Amino acid sequence: MSKATLDLGFFAAAAVDEEEDDDEHALDGNGSGGGDGGDAMDVDAGADADNDYALGPGSVDGLSGAKKASVTVTVSEIESNAVTRAAHAHWLFTAASDASTSTTPTSAKGKQKPQKQKKQKVPQLSSELLKEMWAEVAAGPRGAVLLDLNQYLEMYLWPVFISKDPSPLHVLSIAAMINEKCRAKVSHSPFTVLTSDPIKFAIFFKALLKNLLADDTELDARRTLLVTLINAFQSFENDVVRLECAKIVGVSTWHSLRDGEKLEAEFGKNVGLRKAWNKAEKKRASSGATEEDIFNEQFFISALIKLYFKTLATIPSKPSAAHHASAILFCERSLELFTDLLAQLTTRRFLAVLFADHYIAQTSVHSALAARGRESVRTGSAAGVLSGSAFAQLLEMYEAYEAFEVDAVSGLAVSRDEAVLAQAMALQAMQKVCFVKFRTVLEEFALTSGGVLSRADVFEAHLEKVCREKGEEGEEAVRGLAFELGFRIVKVGEEDEEDSEKYEVGFLVEALARTYCQRERQLDLVNSLSVYPNETDLFDDLHAPDSYGFLNNHCLPIPKLNLQFLTMHDYLLRNFNLYRLETAYEIRQDVEDAVKRLAPKYAPDVDSLTGSTIFTGWARMACQIERFEVTEVGPSALGDTKPSFVLGELSFVIGRYSDAIRREWESIKKHDVLFLISISVDPDLPAWNTKAGAESAAKSALPFRRQFGIKNVRGCVVVDELDAGDKIGAQETGDGDEAEKQPPRGHRRMYNRTLRVSLDPNQYERDMARVTRKEGPDVHGTFNIVLRRKGAENNFKSVLESIRDLMQCSEIVVPDWLHDVILGYGDPAGARFDKMKEPVTRIDFRDTFLDFEHAVESFPGKTLAPVEVKTKMQPPFVLTFPDRMYEALAGKPAEEPAARVKHGKRKQKDVAEKVDDSVVVKVETYKPLNMGPFPADAPRLNQIRFTPKQVEAIQAGTSNGLTLVVGPPGTGKTDTTVQIIANIYHNFPNEKTLLITHSNQALNQLFEKIVDLDIDPRHVLRLGHGMEELKSEESWGKYGRVNSFLEKRIQLLAQVDTLAASLSIPGAHGYTCETAQNFFNQYISRYWDRFHIVLKSPDVTVQKLNDSFPFHYYFSTAPSPLFYKGQTLEEAVETVEGCYRHISKIFTELEEVRAFELLRNNHDRSNYLLIKEAKIVALTCTHAALKRRELVAIGFKYHNVIMEEAAQILEVEAFIPLLLQSVDQDTGLSRLKRVVMVGDHHQLPPVVQNSAFQKYGNMEQSLFARLVRLGVPAVELDQQGRCRSSLADLFRWNYTALDDLGLIKKAARSEFSLANPGFAFDAQFVNVEDYNGQGETEPMAHFLQNLGEAEYVVATYQYMRLLGYPASKISILTSYNGQKALIEDVLEKRCRWNPLFGLPADVATVDRFQGQQNDYILLSLVRTKTVGHLRDVRRLIVALSRARLGLYIFGRQKLFQNCLELQEAFGNRLFKDRPTQELWLRGGELYVSDDFSRLVEDTGVVHEGGEWSVAGEEDSIFKIADVAHMGTYVHQMIVEQIEFMKTEKEKKAKDAEDAAEAAARESDEGGEGDD
Repeated sequence: MSKATLDLGFFAAAAVDEEEDDDEHALDGNGSGGGDGGDAMDVDAGADADNDYALGPGSVDGLSGAKKASVTVTVSEIESNAVTRAAHAHWLFTAASDASTSTTPTSAKGKQKPQKQKKQKVPQLSSELLKEMWAEVAAGPRGAVLLDLNQYLEMYLWPVFISKDPSPLHVLSIAAMINEKCRAKVSHSPFTVLTSDPIKFAIFFKALLKNLLADDTELDARRTLLVTLINAFQSFENDVVRLECAKIVGVSTWHSLRDGEKLEAEFGKNVGLRKAWNKAEKKRASSGATEEDIFNEQFFISALIKLYFKTLATIPSKPSAAHHASAILFCERSLELFTDLLAQLTTRRFLAVLFADHYIAQTSVHSALAARGRESVRTGSAAGVLSGSAFAQLLEMYEAYEAFEVDAVSGLAVSRDEAVLAQAMALQAMQKVCFVKFRTVLEEFALTSGGVLSRADVFEAHLEKVCREKGEEGEEAVRGLAFELGFRIVKVGEEDEEDSEKYEVGFLVEALARTYCQRERQLDLVNSLSVYPNETDLFDDLHAPDSYGFLNNHCLPIPKLNLQFLTMHDYLLRNFNLYRLETAYEIRQDVEDAVKRLAPKYAPDVDSLTGSTIFTGWARMACQIERFEVTEVGPSALGDTKPSFVLGELSFVIGRYSDAIRREWESIKKHDVLFLISISVDPDLPAWNTKAGAESAAKSALPFRRQFGIKNVRGCVVVDELDAGDKIGAQETGDGDEAEKQPPRGHRRMYNRTLRVSLDPNQYERDMARVTRKEGPDVHGTFNIVLRRKGAENNFKSVLESIRDLMQCSEIVVPDWLHDVILGYGDPAGARFDKMKEPVTRIDFRDTFLDFEHAVESFPGKTLAPVEVKTKMQPPFVLTFPDRMYEALAGKPAEEPAARVKHGKRKQKDVAEKVDDSVVVKVETYKPLNMGPFPADAPRLNQIRFTPKQVEAIQAGTSNGLTLVVGPPGTGKTDTTVQIIANIYHNFPNEKTLLITHSNQALNQLFEKIVDLDIDPRHVLRLGHGMEELKSEESWGKYGRVNSFLEKRIQLLAQVDTLAASLSIPGAHGYTCETAQNFFNQYISRYWDRFHIVLKSPDVTVQKLNDSFPFHYYFSTAPSPLFYKGQTLEEAVETVEGCYRHISKIFTELEEVRAFELLRNNHDRSNYLLIKEAKIVALTCTHAALKRRELVAIGFKYHNVIMEEAAQILEVEAFIPLLLQSVDQDTGLSRLKRVVMVGDHHQLPPVVQNSAFQKYGNMEQSLFARLVRLGVPAVELDQQGRCRSSLADLFRWNYTALDDLGLIKKAARSEFSLANPGFAFDAQFVNVEDYNGQGETEPMAHFLQNLGEAEYVVATYQYMRLLGYPASKISILTSYNGQKALIEDVLEKRCRWNPLFGLPADVATVDRFQGQQNDYILLSLVRTKTVGHLRDVRRLIVALSRARLGLYIFGRQKLFQNCLELQEAFGNRLFKDRPTQELWLRGGELYVSDDFSRLVEDTGVVHEGGEWSVAGEEDSIFKIADVAHMGTYVHQMIVEQIEFMKTEKEKKAKDAEDAAEAAARESDEGGEGDD
């Protein structure tokens, strides 16, 4: 791609053509946010934790001794707070009036009666109210939360916003509320409320910029406005936001450069820059822009930089809390904005030059705050905002992006060689200037070798020497040189002053060195890192703050994953850093848990007056080390300083553990990762010391690491088991990628384990350097604890190494058609199938369509024309699409999808006589080949009648290019995916497809459907673990498939022997594959050739075929005779050819199996299977990352990638599967032809444990969700067949056009139309008040429970079981792990032991149940104080879409009814149309009743006069008031059931007794008769 033609992307308004108001590549505003709340991660619940930045915009953050802050807002606070009272008085009356007038009477059938609406009030602007509400915001974060919950922005601030001269306080309030929405991340597009009126938003945006720079704006308010600006630049998927932001970052900002000479010098670097400048100037001259508009476009960014410098200069080396905290926070946010602007090409292109011209990095480095921050980081004393440590780390990130290896103009990545060459040429040009213009002073410098001067310290030393020796003349020469090279010599902000201050010579020398000397590359820094986190990484609260205490209201020195990336290297680097931080956080949790359980104590030794650390507890995952020593250190590689490898021996004793835990420790094997920990607890004061109590209290307040004495943590990987020989008779078992060694039964276990481990060379080098510098002892002799982790959680090393390996490549080989889309630039639709250079126009859809009418229905807006009119149109169909659909063939842009036009049914002849070939899809059909007379020879066909949208997805997925499929709940994502796989398999038999999922469960579900289609099992392979849950008799792993091939070989050879016997040919023809092939060539081929002559003779008849067919005896076991009376010649020919295909297939398969016969070990056989035989390879994304090195090394190749659950896969874990192969050696390009991603970004995103990385770093963003945000075309499936239409209404509002399948709409007297026996409604929200005086409880930190809801849910489950509902059709869900544990406890006590109940199919959290479903769902919401993470609409969608027939939600109504995010589902549906205070039941109905016919609409309950009541005189309908009432009723049912069972038992006993007596009498009578 040439530099001149590179398209800078989706957001072109911010690039060269900044005058374009309309972006042709409009973006979708769908975003992502949230996390795995089901795994005990509720940020709101834990927000009371310490957080130095947890204060409001009007307060001083991060001060020593500051009060703990929280954003948790309880329902009682909402009801009693002044904010809520003001809301109801000034703006929520609109919502109240809506609620009061919308409660209309409802009939027994559930239909609402129309009622006249009352006139609504309109909120009025009040400056006093604005002041009062701003005071609430300024007082702390709770104020903003309360205002957001009361819809302050939506219902008041924005509706009353005046376009003419809005007040600063009004603008500030809107900014604060936008920031709150971005902080909480409960809305996928926070700016949507504002951008609904683009003109109004433009006025607001200008007012924001104006107030941000205003002299009378306070620092805290200024920071609030700045954060809004940051959030705006992170929301470029919104067209309106992007357009306004683009105006202030375009080429016009170069008006703020030093002078015209500097401007001309920049124009000389690229021809396009001058054109862009002239275009922008021309547009401004003709647009009639105001002075304010011109200032913003030309000077706003420069003014903001000057404001930053001014604020930074006010901060002394030792700032005080009262005066400087707000200034520090503003400077941190400023650096965050500057870094964000450099981190995407559309804003970097012109600002990189401006930032360098204004010396942002250098001025910041020389500040007192940066010096203080660097010292804090170095000494490890970083704590709070006043330390400056966050500022120092943010500055490092800014410097890295300022020097990033990318051409800002062209957008192309700069390789290492190109960077070195560019630096050398620039330095040479500078030396030439020195020699020509400053020869008398700088001649020596000009003639010094460029290689020497490329080092910054040498460069600066030379110029400093000149200044010292030449004095003022030297200084003036350096200033002149700097000016000549385009550098500023007058300080920024003082250009217009008469006595303007100039930069010191040392400052300019450093500026020259930064520009012309080599800098350390980011890749070198990454390569120097250890893949294992050490103690500093684990307990770094600056980069990884406590997840539960993180409020997301301050910036962190961590990378962000947003919409766009500079280069592939930048993409991988950000993901690498975030993944490494997330891994460290997870490991830290395991370390803390194990160390707490070990309970280390200081044990004094009276005799020696010293002491040591002892462990008074024990931990399952940690064990004391007996011995550890480094045994071997490999020599350094050429040009490297670190050792090539470091090996050590680790010994520990596991005799103290139980057998189960010992087996876990014995199962440690090669490649497992362990952690070595040094713990040394500081001595305590003796108990008699008066200061002992105070010291103990102070110690408990210390950070965890100091409190428990954790000195060092090092990671290692097991390379050998030195005690493996003690496991006598160890045997290989398992069907995974590597067979595991397990001891046989009855052997004597060895309680001493000795392992050889490999340490990280980078970390070892640093440790030894510390010893050399005498900065500390050798840590390797201090380890006393070894920690292991669960295997599923311990895969981080391979993932990080895979990312790092990819970063080593000079060019990461992503297909050209996908490269720009991944980075977020170019045409969003550029990778769509109709825009590919080599499109697939002809597709054999095979069994996709059930009949011709189905095919016609599947392409609305297009005409399907049979090629041969006389042919009877039966599947399979081959469709040829017109060239007009494809840009590369039509020579013009591809047409947009045609409007959905409903076509009537036409005769085939009429269809064939079409109007215009360019809009007609040609249809051909063919008769599938007869593969043999046996049932196993018949192909397995699809039976699903795919919808038009599903067919659209199948067509796009079978074609070349990128296909996104958005699948709402129940729309058949899996069926669509499987059909795509089958079509690719049959259309492109020489291509290999990689099938990727997030979980083993999803992979198994796909696999079960794949093996049911017409796909040869020989070509299907599953990698990784989790196959034990697969419902299949066969094993689909590598070793299982190898065994299957060997077993198949035996079966095929036996068939060869049978065939030889049937032909009376003696010999061991079925001895080997080779002998079988010889038999085929010598005999079978000859027999067939002779028969083929008869077959092709002109006078052939059925009788002749019958007489001459040589394989009669072999096919004598066929279920039907080959030749029969009335058979036509055509049928007979088809039959005999099918027989030959059956025979040929035997030998074809034997030829493929032959390699397994020749290869002598399973390892080689499995690799051959993977590389040569498998056409469909399925694995999880984690396993793909784990095995990347191995797959590349063995030469694995593939052409297609299909991802299921794509919206649940981390960005980098979705990217790695695209790069599991090396480049094509012939073309040097990627072999990848298709990427199909199937998912639903409206449901839960990938799991990220730390909320800081999840929310601030946006690590939860999947590649799928990002592409949707970017506007990449996606096929959204639009018909659901999972649940009743009424249940689908609860979530269909969140999708574009989600409808129901015909089987849902038209099914009469089916499970979807009949009511749920025993329940009046098919779905109800049941209000649960405090039970025993308590609502939600928290028995331990972040472990939320609600006993009342648990009892209610279990009682409802018991009620359903007593009515006959199968336990397998009922699942209990909850939103918190604590509640899940409580419900399991209640079920254990009340149900497990009782045969009347048993256990439900599932008890799970909502997060864990994603992707599953059941007929009836009982959902417990738990929370009674604050909504918690259910505010995330994506979690709500998952919770509401799991049920097929019945959904019963138990929660606190008054908590959820006013939550804006839940209104569509709860307020507008469940709360509005159905009773909520009581659970309505119906007696006299049983689940197993055959005559049950009540329809779901027939509830028998009506709403009149503001109350719900029974319709008519039905006495079988009643309501359950509360938990106690439900428990009493169920207890009564149990008693009645037991009494009934007793009566039935007695009756049966009596009947049995009577039968026995009758039999005895008959026996006696019979005996008398015999006598």
